[in-house]
Amino acid sequence: MADRAEWIAERRRINELRMDSLFAPGYDDHWGRINLSHRTMLARLLDMCPSGPRILDAACGTGKYWPLLLEHGARIVGTDQSGGMLRQARAKHPEVPVVKAGLQELSFTAEFDGAICVDAMENVFPEHWPAVLARLKKAVNPGGPLYLTVELPEEDLAETYAAALAAGLPVVAGEYLNDGGYHYYPDPSQISDWISATGLLVADAITDDGYRHYLLSTPR
Repeated sequence: MADRAEWIAERRRINELRMDSLFAPGYDDHWGRINLSHRTMLARLLDMCPSGPRILDAACGTGKYWPLLLEHGARIVGTDQSGGMLRQARAKHPEVPVVKAGLQELSFTAEFDGAICVDAMENVFPEHWPAVLARLKKAVNPGGPLYLTVELPEEDLAETYAAALAAGLPVVAGEYLNDGGYHYYPDPSQISDWISATGLLVADAITDDGYRHYLLSTPR
């Protein structure tokens, strides 16, 4: 079986290349629609922020949610590990500063009134979840909100997990590999444990439009 740490590093490299070449050019055409559940939770996050808030959009992609934030007077900083995604975002909103960084490399400290990480955590490996949550928490001012989504699985995870193990891949339960892609689907109880261990508080949680939506708050 392959070494898991090396495998994870390679998967991250492949994911970045896939985002750059396969998804970034046509992302908005295929996935540009914003669901009602996402709109609702974004509005709740903004309600928890001061006027004209400074918002971190971590794993921002093409800046899909920026128009909703900008129309409420938010000042946004976007981050993503995919340069191709950031190029698309800059083309639409050159006024928004961006930083090329993966969720695992975020290094902000109490710089934002709130943060969002939407449609991205499915790309995070289970080993990295605690550190990513901790980095998102650290980026937000005490008491500020964090909006996080977790994709629901549509595939037969047991079948693909068994196939990956048979191929000698160092996968763990909940990981899904197909056609070069990677997703991870943690159990809700595991998500709750990670959130609690990070010291984040759940202000609201809903399940809709193929995602679990968590509106979290950082302790004061």
